[in-house]
Amino acid sequence: MSLAAACLAGRSPAEAMSSSHPMASGSRTVPPFPATPKAAYERLMQGNKRWVTNTLQHPDRDPTRRELLATSQQPYGAVLSCIDSRVSPELVFDTGLGDLFVMRSGGVAVAPVIVGSVAYGPMISGTPLVIVLGHQRCGAISAAYNALREDKPLPGSLQAIAEALRPAYEQSTRQSSADPADSMARTQVELIANLLRDDQDLAPMVSKGTLAVIGAYYSLHTGQIEILSGAPA
Repeated sequence: MSLAAACLAGRSPAEAMSSSHPMASGSRTVPPFPATPKAAYERLMQGNKRWVTNTLQHPDRDPTRRELLATSQQPYGAVLSCIDSRVSPELVFDTGLGDLFVMRSGGVAVAPVIVGSVAYGPMISGTPLVIVLGHQRCGAISAAYNALREDKPLPGSLQAIAEALRPAYEQSTRQSSADPADSMARTQVELIANLLRDDQDLAPMVSKGTLAVIGAYYSLHTGQIEILSGAPA
């Protein structure tokens, strides 16, 4: 049965994907993923703790895992993060092949295609957790902050990022902060997390408790993920 047919038959995307995983080699199948927001959250935060403490496991990064995933996937988390080279979600959560859907944009700026990409995991694969991940000393945020404050457009297509970040700039400038760019980065995370929670496709899953959308912030110094909002109970 196809995924679409299974969903039309009243089964959830997670159930459809889990039962339709083909065997990759012999009797081996892709191991089940954390099926609830809390289980997915706990696994990712355990991975981040390993990253911080340098006790990495480097899971799911071998030819066997690659072979198991060759015909299907069922990631348990979706992460929307910045393009910054120092903030790779697969590394900072100590995950591997098939564990995460990852979308990246400058300053975690969004457009319809990015929102659609985030929604793909929960809607099609039953992914129970979405994390919007901002970070310390974000170059895109700093550039946009300065451009908007000085009313000097960034060159070329970079101005599109500044405009996408304008709501975060305007909201953060109404607050008193010793580090305005940092405040803007955190505000952007919260705005996008709220936008995703209110998305017409994702909101029903959030209301039912089958999906959690978390706002988070990464420290370049410590490697630690700080949860800003949305952690599942």
